[in-house]
This record gives sequence, structure tokens and C-alpha cells, in this order.
Amino acid sequence: MRVSGSDLRLLQVFDAVVRGGGYVAAEAELNIGQSTISNHMTALEERLGFSLCQRGRSGFRLTERGHAVHEASRRLGHALQEFSADIAALKGELRGELRIALLDCVADDPSNRLAETVAEFGRIAPDVRVVLVQERPQDIQPKVAEGIYHCGIGSHRSRVDGIDYRLLYEERHGLYCGEGHPFFARADADFTDAVLEDLPYVHRGYWREEDGMRHIRWRIEATVQQIEPELILIRSGRYIGFLPHHTAHAEVEAGRMRPIRPDDIGYICQFELYTPRSGRGGDVLSAFLEAVRRSWHEAEARSPTQRTPMRSRTLRP
Repeated sequence: MRVSGSDLRLLQVFDAVVRGGGYVAAEAELNIGQSTISNHMTALEERLGFSLCQRGRSGFRLTERGHAVHEASRRLGHALQEFSADIAALKGELRGELRIALLDCVADDPSNRLAETVAEFGRIAPDVRVVLVQERPQDIQPKVAEGIYHCGIGSHRSRVDGIDYRLLYEERHGLYCGEGHPFFARADADFTDAVLEDLPYVHRGYWREEDGMRHIRWRIEATVQQIEPELILIRSGRYIGFLPHHTAHAEVEAGRMRPIRPDDIGYICQFELYTPRSGRGGDVLSAFLEAVRRSWHEAEARSPTQRTPMRSRTLRP
């Protein structure tokens, strides 16, 4: 299949339909009617020679081939954006877009300087569009390696070959319970290891084992994939679980939560900047790395006692 300009338009409509979960959301984004969207989808399926989705009263659902085409079209779109950015760079311009993936629940962490970095990047490359997307921890590194994102910021024990890692800052976690928990008013001494093993525990699904107390046989009765749902479950008073200190701080100050054995239970997550070792991203990514260096370095200069090293490391699994 030789891709033409009209094919690219059809793929853009297809992408909008997939991201919106159907024609209604795509209609608002594309500013065209549902009948036109339907015609475009039919034309694309005829062009490809197979069905991309099932649509009807039961709703919109991609076929297996539809999933594969959507992933391929995303890679094609990113490649075209990289081409445009490379051509602009040859003319001494920084244009295109910068795609960054990050974890949930990091905006209130005072150690996270991404907002300052984006501001600095805006001064360096004002014509580059920034796309900031929240991803699951286990998805960020592979998608950076594949080129879906130019870079990512996250924390995970596993390493992906083909990625360079720069340590940005550390996030500290502790064990917490909510004010409705039966043990909320108990002394820390009452939370023995045996007692902890008997209390309902909310587990973050992307950790294979809990870093805080690996010898504890946690009684897992709830599993989440993000921190904010975990916060809600702990605040309910039914479960204990680990949270970043910056996330729990306001709840503790308001008396709605308390830490459990903070002197001997907890762990540290190292947040790193992931970039492809292949050098993909060109001048736009280089400009962002310069913005990272400036924003983190300047903040360290203002707070020299805070441990937030910015150093480059190449790690392999």
C-alpha cells in the first residue's frame, strides 16, 4: 500500500475515532458530521481490504486488525512529525512537538520541577508544542523506546535496553491508614508485623513485591494501578497501604490519615528521566534536556542541601 495524502486524512479520522471511543467524540474534535466520519471509515476499510471496527447498538469496538492498524498509524504520524521537525532544524528552527510521558499524582511533589522545566523549555523553543500524557509506570519505558514518546519521567525497578536514565529526584513513601480504620488511634507499637499481616491491604499492581517491608505477608484485598484510587481506598478506613509522603501530607494535616511506624517502614522511589539511546528526538529533545539541566540545576543552587542529583546513567536489565 502506497500511502497518499488522502490516506493520511483517513488515518487521522480513524485515530480520532479510536481515541474518542466512537463517532460522537470524533465529531466534536474533527468538526465534521458523523455521516462524513462513517464515509471516511468505510473508505479506509475499503482501501485496506478488511474491517477495522465493529459498530452498532452494542457500541464501538476495534477488531484485532484495527488495533494493529491504529498502532501502525500512530508510528507513521510520529515519523511524519519527526520529519517536519528535522526539516525545521535544518533551517535553524525548533518546531514540531515534544511528547512526554509521566506518572500520576506527581504535581503536588515539591521535588518535581517539571513545571519549571516546561517554562524554561518554552523560552528555549517557543514554537514547539508540548504533549504531556499520564501513563502507567510499566508502559512508559517501552513507549519511549518505541518512539511513541520523546522522553518519560517515572520510577520502576525494571530497566529496558535502549534507554538512557538520568536521576532527577527521590520520592519517599510510607504506610498509612484512614481515620475510619479500627487501628487509627492505636500507638505505633500496636502495629506489630503480625498485626500488619492481618489487616486488609491495598496493593499497587505494578509492584511485584512491596519495597517497604518485603518480609511482611500482606493480606491483599484490593489492587489498584494508580495512586489516586489507592488514596481513596486508604482514606475509606478499610485498608492500609503505601503512599508518597507528599500525597498523604494534606490528609495527615487535616487529621484524616496517619502514618504507621514511620521510623522503620517506608521506601524511596528514584524518579528518572528516560530518553532513547538511539538519539531519536533530535534538536527538540536536546532543547528539552537543556531545559531540564537548567531548571533542576538552578533549583539545586537555591536549595543546595536537597538531594536531587541530575546525572546521566546508562543501565541495562
